[in-house]
This record gives sequence, C-alpha cells and structure tokens, in this order.
Amino acid sequence: MRMTRRATLLAGVAILTAAAGCATRRPFARGAIGRASTTGFVTVDRLGFRRNGRPYRYAGANIWYSAWLGADTAYGDRARMTRELDRLQALGIRNLRILGSAELSPLKNSITPGFRDASARYDEALLAGLDWTLSELAKRDMSAVLYLTNFWEWSGGMMTYLSWVNGGRFINMNDPAHPWPEFPDWNAAFYSSRPAQARYRDYIRAVVTRTNGVTGVRYADDPTIMAWQLANEPRPGGSETVALANLPRFYRWIDETARFIKTLDPLHLVSTGSEGLKGSIEREEIVLAAHRPASIDYLTAHIWPNNWSWMDAGSLAATYDAGAARVADYIAAHVRLAHTLGKPLVIEEFGYPRDGQNAYDPSITTTYKDRFYRQVYAAIEADITAGGPLSGSNFWAWNGEARAAHADHRFRRGDLAYMGDPPHEPQGWYGVFDSDIATQAAIRAHAAAIARP
Repeated sequence: MRMTRRATLLAGVAILTAAAGCATRRPFARGAIGRASTTGFVTVDRLGFRRNGRPYRYAGANIWYSAWLGADTAYGDRARMTRELDRLQALGIRNLRILGSAELSPLKNSITPGFRDASARYDEALLAGLDWTLSELAKRDMSAVLYLTNFWEWSGGMMTYLSWVNGGRFINMNDPAHPWPEFPDWNAAFYSSRPAQARYRDYIRAVVTRTNGVTGVRYADDPTIMAWQLANEPRPGGSETVALANLPRFYRWIDETARFIKTLDPLHLVSTGSEGLKGSIEREEIVLAAHRPASIDYLTAHIWPNNWSWMDAGSLAATYDAGAARVADYIAAHVRLAHTLGKPLVIEEFGYPRDGQNAYDPSITTTYKDRFYRQVYAAIEADITAGGPLSGSNFWAWNGEARAAHADHRFRRGDLAYMGDPPHEPQGWYGVFDSDIATQAAIRAHAAAIARP
C-alpha cells in the first residue's frame, strides 16, 4: 500500500516477448528428508488451496506491524496484540498478511526499528516479536503470509538495499525534485543488482531457516506460515519504457528467488506479492509471465479504487458506481488470468476511504467503504460457488484499538500507536478500527459464508 497508487500508468507500446523464468509449471516436492508429516500445511490443489485434506478458503486481514507489537521491548505491546488477535479471531479472520522484513533506512518515511541494517546485524528483539506473533497465531489456528521486502519506502525495501551497495545514493518517494515515476523506475534497478539481491537473500536465508524462540519450531517446518512472499507489490518499473526494458530481469528475479526459497523450505507456498495488472503496467501478458513459473504457487491481486482515481473521495455519491464497475472488471480479469494459469487467486489487499475527503477519524461513517467490502466479498463467494480460483482475501488493514497520536493524523518516528495505515500515510485513511461496527459486520458475514462446507 502506498501513495503512488494515484499515478495512472499509460498503455500503448508492444510487449517484449522475453519471458525468462516462464517454464511449464511443475510441482515442487512437498516433502523433505527428516520431515515426517505435512499436517497443517496449506497446499495447492489445482485452482484452490487445501489444508488437512479439506479445501482451505479464508477471510483475512493485513496487519503489517504485528512483529513490532509482539516485541518484548519499549516499542512493543503484547497485551494489545493479544487483544487485536482475539478481535480478529472473533470476526472469523483465519489469515494475516504480515511484514516479515524491514530494512533500517535513510528514507524519510520508513519505519524504525528495522529487522536489519546495512551490516549483517539482524535485530533479535524484532525477530523475537515475529516469533511471538506466530506462536499466538498457532494458538488460534490462524495462518500467516510473510512478505520479505517491499517495493515501497515505508519499510526500507528495495531502494534501501540499493543504497547499501551503490555508495549511499537514494531518492525519497514523493520528493518534488524526483516526480513520479522516478521512484519506481530507480527501484527497478534492484532486479539487475546482484550485490543488492545477495543481501536480500542473506536475510531470506536467516528468516526462512530461523528457529522460533517461543515454540522451538523451525519456520521452515511451521504450518502456521501459509506462504512466503517475495516482496510487497514488486513492479518492473514505473514508466512503460523502464518496465518493458526490465522484464527479463524482473522475471528472472521472481523465479530465481522463489526457487531459492524452496531450496531452503520445500513445504511452504511462495507468491509474488504483486498487485496484478496495476503492478504490471496493466498488461495481462506481464501478469501471466510473472506468475507462470512452477516456483510461484498462486496469483495475487490488490484493489485501490481511490488511489487509482476510479472514484472521488470528495464526491462518493456521484462516483461510487462508476468505480464499482471498474472494481468488478478488475476482479473478473484476474479470475480469468488465474484460470489461464491454472492457479488459485487471492485478493490480498483491498482498501477504501471513509465517507468524505481527508476523512481519517473513526467517528466518520463508512457507508461506501462497507459497500466496497461487500462487493469484493460477494465476488469471492460467487466465484467459490462456481468452482473458480478465488480462494481468499486480506482487507487492508486492521487498525483495531489504535488512534492517531496527532491532530494532523500523521505518523512521526517514535509513535507507538501502530495502525494498518503505514507510516507514510494518514493514520486512519484505510484501516478498520475496533469501533467500525458496520465494516466488521460485513467481514464477519463473509467469513461465516465461506466457512460453510
């Protein structure tokens, strides 16, 4: 999730035919020497997921900050995290998409502390917060998707990795001196930087092979984890020129990284973390090529009508329906792509503002947001009934009991009231608060509907 979704990408040039990493799909081995059972692991069965011999469909949420709250430190708050998990469980939430990395960064809007810095030093306190979170999910029979870096700046991400190997050069997102699409175009150099990727792989190795300090279970052997995700919203670039030129390197990065993860851990699923078409300069060929490798187990899609200018937050009554029609088309397009790939589909981010422009406070109503949630959920339920690939969703995001610490609703370094809205965004913009009764009713109804046999 990021402010750059407002940028409209243009279409109009021919697609490169290069499609490195787009081999015919072959299933990876699901067992390993010394592992007696795969009980509890989520697996892929054609267009769907299975767990313990039964179809696995889920209503989920994004809660990027869970490791921070789970840390036994001054910035952590395990009591609050316990309450948030209990609230989510009561709603029927079965899956949480969690930030499993953060690079300590010079970028203006990045979260601190990070899981790692420019050296090989990894923050054990924050990793222990992730350990604790996974142990609490296991108690509630909830699963997690962990993303392992970020295309955007709010957790350091690819720009930070590049700065560590290029002499300290970087640009900030939304810097007037570097207007869109300079940030994503610069970021795309990550796919051709072997030194930056080597550091990224070092972190992947450390996390995937980590032993949980609470449970004593290796992450690679823990069925609480549903999937590893290469990054949050990786794109081949911002402009068409850069994105198209980068495609061979982008495809190679996807397949090679996914295969690397599977050499460390053949039991868990791997996904890209892609927005889908909006992260692929709106080219179906790119979505297909990026998700065709056998190393990628399922397709992801994100939906942001406000940031993509499909509606106007200052005029919801007049623009909601037109936006809803585009949402319907976007979902249908990804269902079609998933059918083509023969893989499951998860709508793992979707968000909508409260009623009105610059409306961030939990006292403001959520009439149109709730309609949007019900639209997404209805599409998933209909596709499940039809035997289609839509198998799960994660709304963006859970704010819970947190409230903005400042009157301007802006996050400042050192703030501890973590919300689903990341540090670069207004606090309360898209998140669901514990007081959002109507939104929670929509979530609860959907979770109950897809839980039925």
